[in-house]
Amino acid sequence: MQGLRLELRQTQQLVMTPQLQQAIRLLQMTNLELEAHVATEIEKNPLLELVDGTSDADAADATPPSTVSDDSSAQDSPSDDPGDGPGDRPNNGPGDDPAAALQEFDTSLAAENLHDMPLRREAPLPLSGAGTGIGAAGGAELPERPANGPDLRSHLSAQLRQMRAPSHATTIALCLVEALEDDGYLREPLQMLALRLRVAQAEVEEALTLLQRCDPTGVGARDLAECLSLQLAERDRLDPMMRALLANLDLLARGDARRLATATGAEPEDIADMLADLRRLDPRPGTRYAAEEPLPRVPDVLLARARDGGWEITLNPETLPRVQMDETFMLRLDSKGRECDRWIAERRSEAQWLLRSMAKRAETILTVTREIVRAQGAFFDEGPSGLRPLTLRRVAEETGLHESTVSRVAANKLIATPRGVFELKFFFMNAVGDDTEMAAETVRQRLRALVASEEAEEVFSDDELVQRLRAEGIDIARRTVAKYRKMLRIPSSVERRRRKAFA
Repeated sequence: MQGLRLELRQTQQLVMTPQLQQAIRLLQMTNLELEAHVATEIEKNPLLELVDGTSDADAADATPPSTVSDDSSAQDSPSDDPGDGPGDRPNNGPGDDPAAALQEFDTSLAAENLHDMPLRREAPLPLSGAGTGIGAAGGAELPERPANGPDLRSHLSAQLRQMRAPSHATTIALCLVEALEDDGYLREPLQMLALRLRVAQAEVEEALTLLQRCDPTGVGARDLAECLSLQLAERDRLDPMMRALLANLDLLARGDARRLATATGAEPEDIADMLADLRRLDPRPGTRYAAEEPLPRVPDVLLARARDGGWEITLNPETLPRVQMDETFMLRLDSKGRECDRWIAERRSEAQWLLRSMAKRAETILTVTREIVRAQGAFFDEGPSGLRPLTLRRVAEETGLHESTVSRVAANKLIATPRGVFELKFFFMNAVGDDTEMAAETVRQRLRALVASEEAEEVFSDDELVQRLRAEGIDIARRTVAKYRKMLRIPSSVERRRRKAFA
């Protein structure tokens, strides 16, 4: 017969304390996200205050730069005791150390096979805007948005209200304005719009004609051909031959000159003139009135040449918040009763943990970045050809950190270098095949350069690209070349030969 009994068991359990959650979040944050988080914490905790200015006292509290010498033998890292600082913050035990707690958390997760954070390499951020092309014909750069001007919908609505048109048509046209996409196109089918507005489709078509009379010319178009035709009609260049060209934009995009000439009945010099006209048009007329332009991302880490020829790494001081304990506030509340003392102790503990976590975050970011710069030093001297394979595990082994910690540091962080602004995870990449010294990005850049050097009479097939790469010491398979070519959006050799002949 079974009965009740008491048993005492000793087990280990992974607990995510609020402090540990905060340490993990801080490590993944960018400097701007950290600044917003600190502002929230200051509102909740009166013992914290933001340090402003660049006085000598403030400079002493700033995170010191980390340096990487050319021979990688001399490396300066921040102090191993980030807990020291304003407010006399003693370390009361390992549980108060955010770095130790985070490392223990990562190790426990790895041991239980619960943590899987793959790091996908992405291309570097573009440093300048690219022109907008129209198929193989190239394209003109988009006009800039007028300074402090209205957005597209306000601009169009103002014009429609000033037109002499039936009020019913104007009302429907104003509804069409709201259905426009940011580039000025109306991609929702007219039949669906008529059903949604509960009007006849003929009324929607009448309103669309009204909308397409507005500036900028081309708004309200359903596709690229209609957008270009509206602009050509305004310039009195929409003749039958041009209409035939617009009806065969797919041939133009593929660079099929023979079939394009047959479809349009035009001579080569006529096609050249028509392409010149197309290059003067705006394929996305609404973009110049974009309501909001994407803000450039601010780098979290700065890399510059040191006086000894090595590299100096610093956290961006323009975006990194500086926080300290408000000692005077604590003195004013001291000895005000047991409840007040307990409240002060709780806020003091929270403030200490935040300050330690921020200091350890800064130290960890510099440590990981220093190892990345050391491992990828050839990139900063030679460019993309100097990239070497680099994995999270290798950086973790060299720094003594856990792979998950390295992954959190690399996530969403930008580094400003003499060669441009890149995401930290850009520098993590696998080797090509069995070649442990050749990074995939290096091969892709070399492949891009080979294709760019092609002449119209000599376009390389994938097999020829393999042979040329192997002649340079890059052992690569044909299927890998084809895969990299697709990643770089490089057309096939047949398509490239056709486009060069067309050009």
